[in-house]
Amino acid sequence: MKKGIHPENYRMVAFRDMSNGYTFLTKSTANTRETVKLEDGKEYPLVKLEISNTSHPFYTGKMKLVDTAGRVDKYMNRYKDHLAKKQNK
Repeated sequence: MKKGIHPENYRMVAFRDMSNGYTFLTKSTANTRETVKLEDGKEYPLVKLEISNTSHPFYTGKMKLVDTAGRVDKYMNRYKDHLAKKQNK
């Protein structure tokens, strides 16, 4: 590895999946403005995630649509005829 290009300020950070509330701790250099107090009584910087392995359809096996800025609606409107044909089979 190259010397001097990796950050030195790693610290424990809480990451929270906002779709289901799952929180996990890991080392990170991510900048945050919020903090959260976890079950161990300590306060950690908080990074909010839209999706994680606990809510992603690939890992859960469940088809769940996560709509960010109406993208799902745009997709459904664009392909509604194709999707209707597929469901009628």
